[in-house]
Amino acid sequence: MNFFRGVMGGQAAGPQPSGAETIQKLCDRVASSTLLEDRRDAVRALKSLSKKYRMEVGTQAMDHLITILQTDRSDSEIVGYALDTLYNIICNDEEEEQDESEDAVTPLPASGKHKNVSMPDENAQKQADDLGAQFTDKFIEDPEHITLLLTLLEEFDFHVRWPGVKLLTSLLKNQGVQVQGIILVSPMGVSRLMDLLADSREVIRNDGLLLLQQLTKGNAAIQKIVAFENAFERLLDIITEEGSSDGGIVVEDCLLLLLNLLKNNSSNQNFFKEGSYIQRMKPWFEVGDDNSGWSAQKVTNLHLMLQLVRVMVSPVNSPGATASCQKSMYQCGLLQQLCTILMATGVPADILTETINTVSEVIRGSQVNQDYFASVNAPSNPPRPAIVVLLMSMVNERQPFVLRCAVLYCFQCFLYKNQKGQGEIVATLLPSTIDANSISAGQLLCGGLFSADSLSNWCAAVALAHALQDNLTQKEQLLRVQLATSLGKPPVSLLQQCTNILSQGSKVQTRVGLLMLLCTWISNCPIAVTHFLHNQENVPFLTAQISENLGEDERLVQGLCALLLGICIYYNDNSLENYTKEKLKQLIEKRIGKENFVEKLGFITKHELYSRAAQKPQPVFPSPEQMLFDHEFTKLVKELEGVITKAVHKSSEEEKKEEEVKKTLEQHDNIVTQYKELIREQDAQIQELKEQVASMTSQHEQMQTTITQQLSQIQQHKDQYNILKLKLGKENQSQPNNQGDSSQMNGLQTEELSQLREEVEELRKQHTLLQSQLSDKDALISSLKSAPAETTEGSAEGPDNTKLLQELDDLRSQVQSQSAEIAQLKSERQDLLRKVEDGESSSVPSSDSSLDAAKMSKLENRLAAQTSETERLKEEAKSLSDSRADMEQQLASATSTVAILQTEKTKLQTEVQESKKEQDDLLMLLADQDQKIHSLKQRLKDLGETVEDEDDLDARDQTDDEDEDDDED
Repeated sequence: MNFFRGVMGGQAAGPQPSGAETIQKLCDRVASSTLLEDRRDAVRALKSLSKKYRMEVGTQAMDHLITILQTDRSDSEIVGYALDTLYNIICNDEEEEQDESEDAVTPLPASGKHKNVSMPDENAQKQADDLGAQFTDKFIEDPEHITLLLTLLEEFDFHVRWPGVKLLTSLLKNQGVQVQGIILVSPMGVSRLMDLLADSREVIRNDGLLLLQQLTKGNAAIQKIVAFENAFERLLDIITEEGSSDGGIVVEDCLLLLLNLLKNNSSNQNFFKEGSYIQRMKPWFEVGDDNSGWSAQKVTNLHLMLQLVRVMVSPVNSPGATASCQKSMYQCGLLQQLCTILMATGVPADILTETINTVSEVIRGSQVNQDYFASVNAPSNPPRPAIVVLLMSMVNERQPFVLRCAVLYCFQCFLYKNQKGQGEIVATLLPSTIDANSISAGQLLCGGLFSADSLSNWCAAVALAHALQDNLTQKEQLLRVQLATSLGKPPVSLLQQCTNILSQGSKVQTRVGLLMLLCTWISNCPIAVTHFLHNQENVPFLTAQISENLGEDERLVQGLCALLLGICIYYNDNSLENYTKEKLKQLIEKRIGKENFVEKLGFITKHELYSRAAQKPQPVFPSPEQMLFDHEFTKLVKELEGVITKAVHKSSEEEKKEEEVKKTLEQHDNIVTQYKELIREQDAQIQELKEQVASMTSQHEQMQTTITQQLSQIQQHKDQYNILKLKLGKENQSQPNNQGDSSQMNGLQTEELSQLREEVEELRKQHTLLQSQLSDKDALISSLKSAPAETTEGSAEGPDNTKLLQELDDLRSQVQSQSAEIAQLKSERQDLLRKVEDGESSSVPSSDSSLDAAKMSKLENRLAAQTSETERLKEEAKSLSDSRADMEQQLASATSTVAILQTEKTKLQTEVQESKKEQDDLLMLLADQDQKIHSLKQRLKDLGETVEDEDDLDARDQTDDEDEDDDED
């Protein structure tokens, strides 16, 4: 005990041992003592010496302390002392001082704290950091030590868990990557650390947050595990419990941990969005009307909350994920809440700047969000659009530089992929839409473009360039803008005014902004190139700027002038004879030189600020003087530098070949487009057919199901019928024996009667059929009588037809007689049936009586007579059918004969008609001949010739005949 008194400060005789010797003795005591109390006292003493003798304790006692953690885990007090000692030797001096200041009852004086903490000796601090790293390396040489530490964190005892959390945090700070790797492969390692957030003791929970911050730095795998261990839910609950933005340092720690989990981790971002955690961020930004007196902690918390929103919609994220988050933020009202802060009064400047940047990225590239932002009005009298209010801040040189940069970024994001918004901005510059009573965005941009402040010139030029980005229509519309420079002078175009200011030799920042605007304006717009070249002073100014040997500050301006002249060559449509592509290239070769031109063009990409601006869309500059390049303009330079270099070096023949190739490619593209449309149509048709097939398949399946159901129902009915049939058979067999004879006779009678009924019905059907056929034949015969009788009176077939008609009459009389007999038979059958029914009805109630024998014999005789009569009727029906067949055959032969005669008659009638026609033609011909002869005779008479008429010729002929007769006599 005297030994411990000496160590703890008691007076002892003899010389005092050194610190190293004391520590060595304590280590020996820890290693050799068998009593737990002795080891505990020794470890407590090492803890008290570990801050003053950090090197000695670390080098001599670390192994013994680790052994204590392994062997004496059951005693929480000695384990706590060992963990505290290890923490003291591994953490650096700055952390130690901070812990002392936190643990002390009274804070340190300002001067002392300033001396010990705020401004430590750099060399001593560096040595302390190196010492902590060395001890950390020694501790993690064996990964089992980290596993042991994770196991100890499961202990609920405060004196074990809290120092264990602090020790693991220090290990992660000193050697984060190695410790992260060990924890990652340790079973349930991350899950054990996540349990710290559920600890009811705020000290452990808060230090657990710091531990998880160090654990999740730069390790995507651990970030995913922590996120899927329900970290988002727990952290958001803690933020809500602590008062959201009005909370303390714990809210800040939670937000820092959330930033670690979400930044550059697309998986966790998607999990955060899908878990509907974006909606839970909206209450964070609900600020009241009284915004005075914001605490520093509230400003810090809200700044981190805005950064968390920006992480979800950052331009570096994938476009699909960003668009989805932007949509969720609009739907849940988060964007509306941010716009409220944007237009509120009393908001601190840095919060307002970060809010503008956040709104910028929430609306960037989202048409719905951009349209909403365009509709937001500032609470002024009269109300003004938020865009106009922000632009007023941008062109105001008295506003803070970071705020003006944020407004420019907001305006760029509003116009990004927003042709509607670009058209609205350009429309405010056109003469037909200018309102003299209100300030428009176009007026503010023009005012900033031509103000005395070079930063306003640059910002307005870049903003106007974004209104023209990838929009050929607005580039052409902006050519219509006219500016009134001074009273009494005619207005000049905006394009001309820009070139005028450029040629006046203003500041470098102003000229750079104007050149970027002109390059963006005339690129890919041949009409704008023509307008630019139409001014005779522009090309000489550009060539003069490029050819001069100026200082370092002017190199960027020379490069931009070279780019502008190259755009005039590349997008030239040769509409101006003096400035065609070929003439401009000749001018470059004579005045500048092709190699010198390309060298000056390369000055743009070689500038030190070019690569910085090309990294991200947000304009972030250390000072206003370094604000020279725009992100979108760097893309344009990268796109045009190579093609302009090729265009300058190309000959006219190569250009012609290129144009031909372009035309061929355009034709090919048109053909491909047509085929694509055809394929789309075919795909649509195929889709329709697939839908039809699917519907028909479903209908077929339904019908199959219906058929199966019906078949099952039929089978059920059959089974029921068979069962009933069996029941009826059993009932018939169970009837008394004394009724056997009568039942047999009744059954026999009933069976014969049913058979008789069927035969009579069959005869009736045959009779009806014969009647219908006979009526058809009668109609046919009557028609035949009237038709061929006129043409065939003298033919040889007449007697046969008369005989046939006679036979048909006989047959008709036989059928009529048979019909009478059948009718009589029907009446007899009805009487028989009525009598049988009477007999059955009388036999049913009187089952004990027997039938009269005489009556039965009479019925049997009548039944036999009826049967014979039926047989006779069958024979007569058979003979009648045979005679009907003979008659049909004779009728068919008569029909064919009539058809032949009808054909001959038609033929004769045709010949007679033809002969009549020929006779009429001959008569007409003779009449024409007579008319001609008469006219000729009349003409001969008129000419004085003697012409004999037909009467004279007839008389002469008669006289000559008489003379001949006389001569013969």
